[in-house]
Amino acid sequence: MLLYHGSNLQISKIDLSKSKHGKDFGSGFYLSDNFEQTMEMAKFKSEVFGGIPTVMKYEFDEAGAENSALKILKFSEYSKEWAEFVFKNRAEDSTEIKSECDIVIGPIANDKVGAQIRRLIEKDIDFDTFLHRIKYMKGLTLQYLFGTEKAVSFFKLKRSISQ
Repeated sequence: MLLYHGSNLQISKIDLSKSKHGKDFGSGFYLSDNFEQTMEMAKFKSEVFGGIPTVMKYEFDEAGAENSALKILKFSEYSKEWAEFVFKNRAEDSTEIKSECDIVIGPIANDKVGAQIRRLIEKDIDFDTFLHRIKYMKGLTLQYLFGTEKAVSFFKLKRSISQ
């Protein structure tokens, strides 16, 4: 299966210690199955941090990962469980949160998730409204979090595309 990572620079070696906290599924290396969404992310990162929009294309050995001893958590759709997981990773002190999973697969949340978390915490909205508002506006797009070195070993860089 082909997956993509968008950045403002070429990534030749994945270093999980550089992963940022407070992301949808926690700390790790994120990939998407949607090239267009990934290119948008690369362009956004380049506008904010400088550099050249770059999309790395990876081959993921999905069957091998599923048949291994990897712990994989999968959310196939927007659900209460998915929203609770995103909330936990985004709202709490996520430097202390470490998923017990090697790989987490699930829908991408929209870019306004931080504002919606604040509104939920302040009780301006209920959880059902929160779930509705954090859905990615362009439809269901899956993201893949690879949180361990063991998980990272199941995909290989195929090529990079720079604009």
